[in-house]
Amino acid sequence: MISVFLSLVQVSFFSKIFLLFFFSKSKRYFLNASSTTNFAKNYVSTFVVRLLVLIDSVMKNYFLVSGILVLIDSVMKNHFLASGILAKSILFFKEIFASSVFSFSYKTLTLIEKNFSLQEFEVISVFHLTDLLPILVFLPLFGSFILLFVPSRDVNFIRKFGLSISFVTFFFSLFLWLFFDCTCARFQFVYDFIWISPANLNFSLGIDGLSVFFILLTTLLIPLCFLASWNTVVKFYKEYIIAFLFMEAFLILVFSVRDLLLFYIFFESVLIPMFIIIGVWGSRERKVRASYLFFLYTLLGSVLMLLSILYVYFEVGTTDYETVLSHSFTFCEQRFIWLAFFASFASKVPLLPAHIWLPEAHVEAPTAGSVVLAGILLKLGSYGFLRFSLPLLPEASLFFTPFIFTLSILGVIYTSLTAIRQTDLKRIIAYTSIAHMNLVMIGIFSFNVVGLEGAILQSLSHGFVSSALFLIIGVVYDRHHTRMVKYYSGLAHVMPIFTTIFLFFTLANIALPGTSSFIGEFLILSGTFKVSTSAAFFGASGMFLGGGYSLWLFNRLVYGNLKIQYLTNFQDLTFKEFFVFLPLLVGTLVMGIYPEIFLGLIHESIQNLVSQTNT
Repeated sequence: MISVFLSLVQVSFFSKIFLLFFFSKSKRYFLNASSTTNFAKNYVSTFVVRLLVLIDSVMKNYFLVSGILVLIDSVMKNHFLASGILAKSILFFKEIFASSVFSFSYKTLTLIEKNFSLQEFEVISVFHLTDLLPILVFLPLFGSFILLFVPSRDVNFIRKFGLSISFVTFFFSLFLWLFFDCTCARFQFVYDFIWISPANLNFSLGIDGLSVFFILLTTLLIPLCFLASWNTVVKFYKEYIIAFLFMEAFLILVFSVRDLLLFYIFFESVLIPMFIIIGVWGSRERKVRASYLFFLYTLLGSVLMLLSILYVYFEVGTTDYETVLSHSFTFCEQRFIWLAFFASFASKVPLLPAHIWLPEAHVEAPTAGSVVLAGILLKLGSYGFLRFSLPLLPEASLFFTPFIFTLSILGVIYTSLTAIRQTDLKRIIAYTSIAHMNLVMIGIFSFNVVGLEGAILQSLSHGFVSSALFLIIGVVYDRHHTRMVKYYSGLAHVMPIFTTIFLFFTLANIALPGTSSFIGEFLILSGTFKVSTSAAFFGASGMFLGGGYSLWLFNRLVYGNLKIQYLTNFQDLTFKEFFVFLPLLVGTLVMGIYPEIFLGLIHESIQNLVSQTNT
């Protein structure tokens, strides 16, 4: 417990250093820029300069006087004033910082053991940072706001600033994992305030085991997307970074909001930046058509969900999630509401026949857009079924289970067979994504703990593996500017590191034991077998079909003779590219070797979901 608390102290300290550095650099940047008349007129105002000077002076004052004492004080006031620990904590940290800011050593450990009893420290180590979710939402929005005042020609500053904001957001999101109470099935890190009081609508954030890893996956993939597109985006780079930061904020809100109406708003808001990313930074002439196809397919289904949410509001009097959860709808009402939600969620998964937009969007999107689309956006549909359809409409969910099984099995088999006959690299991975997400749907509607836990793990695994495969396609496309399979062969001769990573994620894609996909698929099929042996059998067909298209693709690209008449750039992975793959590789291995790290956090929430469904 002592080491955990010390880690928080060190994290807070270095966060303060980052903020101090950022505001100092920003102030200097804007002050220098304001000396130029044209820039001052177009990009910065006197108010912005004064504001940055004020923030800089405040941050320096706080940093020099008390270090992280201010942060600790604010946290303690919210949570531990009644327990009497506040005064002791302040005195304790003053004693530490009076000696040395960096003295986290044996002396510090002795001070902790001297000033805190074990029981008190146990309370501190599991406290919930109620402001953490708003901070995670605020950081990318704040970064987008700052970038509005930066000239588009300063690409180097925009690139580094966007990457810094995304890394800091990921850094703070790790606290969700660190302080998550895995023994509690209720919402944690809850943040509430009144939004529209006459209409009984509140803005409420909170996470449980169903959503915590989706937020972590979001904050992990965004900085990797920035690194992957470091030198590949040549136009409107500032707007490119802003679009991704806005999308990150919307995704965090989708996975944490506890209100049906707000969920719908942010659920649809995600479409806007992705629509722009595909339409503006797409790679081919059909990018505008692909962006409209993506937008219309996903938006039209959501209109029915909005109507059903309005019906719930007039029936219950509010759209608060927990209040609606306690309301009992009739079986007829559940079926109509379930179908309205299904129309929206099915296009996001996607289920057949609402899958047409996905291959087209993947092919036309830039590499980073495909990573976010496959790694996160496809999870919105499965998350919607987990969060809303199953607990709010349990009888209708059971009633439509054969329907879901049929669509999902058809999706697994059809898209796997379709992937084998594709000639575009991205289109192959796009169809494999549909097959894996349809298998996730089979696990969700197994209605038992094993299948549901497998569905979540498989969703996370798909976020790692499919994102890595799209990044792999991006590597070869950046070098050769083509995604047609027929032009590639023999890459193992000149790109050994690339080949090794490609082989690893190819094996992970076919659920090799020891990788994350094996754990997810094994749990899904085990849980489904308890409900329907036929669904488990046909769902398992995706495993050997996946081996067919995955190994075929790897063989075509890696083995054989080099086609030097088409390929001229034989550079292996750079250090930056290897660093992008590293966290995905580690996540895939860790989940495959020791999945209890992930299962321990989601187990109680899954148990609670199953109990709600069976009642």
